[in-house]
Amino acid sequence: MAHPGIETIVELLGGIDLHTTDIAARRAALESTAGAVPAPEGVGVTPETVAGRPAEWLDPPGADPATRTHAVLYLHGGAYTVGSLNTHRALGGRLAIATGVAVVTLDYRLAPEHPFPAAVEDAASALAELVGRFGADHVAIAGDSAGGGLAVATVLLARGRGQALPAAVATISPWADLTHTHETHTTKADADPWVATEVLDVSAADYLAGAEATDPLASPVFADLAGLPPLRIDVGDREVLLGDSLVLAERARAAGVAVDLHEWPEMIHVFPAFPGELVPEADAAVAAIGAFLRGHLA
Repeated sequence: MAHPGIETIVELLGGIDLHTTDIAARRAALESTAGAVPAPEGVGVTPETVAGRPAEWLDPPGADPATRTHAVLYLHGGAYTVGSLNTHRALGGRLAIATGVAVVTLDYRLAPEHPFPAAVEDAASALAELVGRFGADHVAIAGDSAGGGLAVATVLLARGRGQALPAAVATISPWADLTHTHETHTTKADADPWVATEVLDVSAADYLAGAEATDPLASPVFADLAGLPPLRIDVGDREVLLGDSLVLAERARAAGVAVDLHEWPEMIHVFPAFPGELVPEADAAVAAIGAFLRGHLA
């Protein structure tokens, strides 16, 4: 039986075409969803430049920005071509409440204007700045969809540069394999109302701009994952990208990484972003992700 809350959301947003391959139209479509779930009441929103890029600090209610001691760097989804601080303010604010520390959402550069590895470089620079400010054990990194894959890639780049790594990594429906060869791209195609592999193919081409899809910083499933911090993965079982999560978890565990994989029945892509009134699993997932991050921050 279909999840009634999920079906309601799909119906409510059914007029928004996220499957178009026109980037300008898809950017506008995603921006139009930003008000569907308002930012939580009381969350402080402070614009700031982090590592040369626009960013927002999202502080839990009652927190004093002058006394911050921790940070979670959050990387928004959008297939590396769409998405913004605006589209992910609500989810970032909910995560700030769940974690109990400030969340920093980063406006990293998007393709096709700024192809690979621009996004990874922006995120790694932001991570380095936060680690320098608070200390590695006081910083975590998280992201959804492309931002989930980017979170892992960012840690890989930081590791390659000999930089201190964050305390934990949390990913929601990560896009971690840009080859799109896992069977779930076929077996889940009819069940997934949000993500179409054909659109991902176009976005991947725009992002890679001739780079190999198997480059570990583009598709972390192909990386040597040894030495990464504890990793949490939340994914719905109706996603064409389910395979990315399964393979990422398998390969991370094989490399000795502590992995918490949570496959949520009847859920779709980036379901934690949905309102908890309709999808209680969304609130449950955000709370669990917050507890995971909080538990690994010193």
